[in-house]
Amino acid sequence: MSNDRSASAGEGASVSVSNGRYKWAVVGMLWLICFFNYADRQAIYSIYPLLKKDLGLSDPELGLIAAVFTWVYAVSAPWAGQVGDNIVRKAVIIGGLWIWSAISGLTSLATNYWQLLIIRGSEGLGETFYFPASMSLISDYHAKPTRSRAMGIHQTSVYVGTVGGGALAGWMGERYGWQSPFILLAACGIILGFILTRWIKEPLRGAAERFEIPGNADIGAPKPMPICRFLRELMLTPTAVLLLLGFFGANFVALVFLTWFPTFLNEKFHLTLALSGITATIYIQFASLIGAAVGGVLADRWRQRRASGRIGVQAVGLFLGAPFIFLCSETRELTTLIVAMSLFGFFKGMYDSNIFASLYDVVSISRRGTAAGLMNMIGWLGGGLGALMIGIYSPKFGMSAAIASTAGVYLVVAVILLAAMTFAANDTHKAQLEILR
Repeated sequence: MSNDRSASAGEGASVSVSNGRYKWAVVGMLWLICFFNYADRQAIYSIYPLLKKDLGLSDPELGLIAAVFTWVYAVSAPWAGQVGDNIVRKAVIIGGLWIWSAISGLTSLATNYWQLLIIRGSEGLGETFYFPASMSLISDYHAKPTRSRAMGIHQTSVYVGTVGGGALAGWMGERYGWQSPFILLAACGIILGFILTRWIKEPLRGAAERFEIPGNADIGAPKPMPICRFLRELMLTPTAVLLLLGFFGANFVALVFLTWFPTFLNEKFHLTLALSGITATIYIQFASLIGAAVGGVLADRWRQRRASGRIGVQAVGLFLGAPFIFLCSETRELTTLIVAMSLFGFFKGMYDSNIFASLYDVVSISRRGTAAGLMNMIGWLGGGLGALMIGIYSPKFGMSAAIASTAGVYLVVAVILLAAMTFAANDTHKAQLEILR
């Protein structure tokens, strides 16, 4: 990073870190981009029954369509994180929005299974750049007292985008053909990129923490830690390793619901395609929205008292959410199902609001993008596996039993996070020392 670039970024950061309105405006602008990040990826799941009919696809083939997106997304995530750590994050975010929107539009042109696989894999590559860069950007506007709240609010766009993409695709797919929602989402995403490119400002890296420490606010941006050293230190940080492992399991469960629940409702409760798409998403995702907001507030408060506070909120969310996963898959009463989905979603949101905030407490400031990329890689490898496993095992054991088994995954992850809490104080102290170097 050149001195000129550091100076200009530092000037913008010092104003925005102390100006409460702009730092929350950044969260709002990124919220809009993230909405399309998730709406674009979720849309295809609501039209699985149409793809079965029009293209003659089987459940394992549909599972692989979901898996290839997540695996490409996952494998490319560490590289995407490094890109975000070394070039202007605003360019990564806006450029990624344009690329994945264009690829989403190409989905409408697919005429066979292999074309869908290639396009979905390409979309995974385009979308993987967003989260490492955006989470790093938010962390430089929001210090520890507001970081979980800021990321929790941003996380709500994941849920709204999931509902919006799923509902829109189901409704438009029935009326105008399965290709139609991808054209509309692509156009809206590209237009949004042009609107926001002038309003998002690039902050100085580490600005939030440096602003908190007297005499450090004007220090230039830290140079990125050499990647080999970062990876070595990461592996010697037990809290980070356990958080990465936990996200593998949590996202395994999340992708099962995102991928298969519309089909599950269509087959078990005989809901229409549009109603299956919106029911599978709206209760879980909007309850998650509330859970993320509550989890962010609780985590910021608990973090002021204990270094493990954010992780503690995550563990509580998983322990309390596991029983409702089982109930979602086993009940035959629609009212009970709605209650179970809502409670599962609420506790899932408590976990989600702290995914990156917990990790950023124990990793290098200069490699937050890379850390988020690794987190996404591990989590989405787990997510792809979950989507594929349900596709393979539901014909043998039934989709209800296959989904119910994922409640056990949630409980295992909760235990992993309890273990992470025992290392958090020491690992947080080590990360804090880097700021003072």
